[in-house]
Amino acid sequence: MKTIVLTGLIGSGKSAVAALLRERGVPVYDSDARTKQLYARRKSLVRRMEEALGVPIRTAEGKLDKKLLAAAIFSDAMAREKVEALVYPALLQDFSRWRERQAGAPFVVLESAVILSKPLFEGLWDAVVLVTAPRELRLERVMARDGASKEAVLARMAAQDIPQDRAQVLLPNEGTPEELSAAVERVFFEKNGYICKLLKSEKR
Repeated sequence: MKTIVLTGLIGSGKSAVAALLRERGVPVYDSDARTKQLYARRKSLVRRMEEALGVPIRTAEGKLDKKLLAAAIFSDAMAREKVEALVYPALLQDFSRWRERQAGAPFVVLESAVILSKPLFEGLWDAVVLVTAPRELRLERVMARDGASKEAVLARMAAQDIPQDRAQVLLPNEGTPEELSAAVERVFFEKNGYICKLLKSEKR
């Protein structure tokens, strides 16, 4: 089974692409949502994160406090590495188990904004689809979506870096929803699209 990474910078619309793929019956693993589920299900994971950081990151009920976690790792690269050393192996295990349950699908999609920069996941995928949109359009989208200031969004954008040369396919999202749907169809489902060609090459 082929694994396709779906990625994109903030505001590019990769979640919209993921939704269109789900509508077409493609299994999509949302790494952000699954990470949140891991925090909720695995109390020991959050406890180990807290022990590694040496500061409290749990609420009185024992749940992860995302604001405390963000404050602990925001400007501390070493603290961030400690957390990632615990979280990403758990996420990889979760993804591997999830993928095994999709045995009937010709391919699965791993949706993530950061996975390409994580060595632990290197070699996991067969292709990378990068959703793209102009910087100003991405800025407008995130400001409207999150109710955030321009300065706050620009700071988040500056912290991201997804090199285009890691992607086999660029999927533009700068027009209407109908145009995005057509682009998804073209990339993933048309017989001359990249993904269909990839699947055909496996059968030979």
